[in-house]
Amino acid sequence: MKRMSIYEPAMCCDTGVCGVNVDPELVRISRVINILKKNGITIERYNLSSEPMAFVNNDVVKEALDKNGTDRLPLILVDDEIVIEGRYPKNEEIMELLQISKDYFKDSNQNQGCCGGNSSCC
Repeated sequence: MKRMSIYEPAMCCDTGVCGVNVDPELVRISRVINILKKNGITIERYNLSSEPMAFVNNDVVKEALDKNGTDRLPLILVDDEIVIEGRYPKNEEIMELLQISKDYFKDSNQNQGCCGGNSSCC
């Protein structure tokens, strides 16, 4: 099975879903990641402010940052190859990149919060 890694810019917390003006895209990607993880899909998520060594220790990510700086974050990798830069993948792209069925999203509760519960993340 394919593995996705997301290398994100520095944010206030691990998901970036905190504070007053929360980016809806961060809410969406957090929810998608939680749904997929519950279904056994491997997705790793690294925040530059809380896990800087993950950026330094990955040669592909380090080279991309050396070349383009942090303006190209988030970096989306599948099996250690950059597949998207500067944005989060759409749900359909995730399914295609990981070669998974849309059925993974069918059983999700639409009323759940971004972190899988009925409350806010932070």
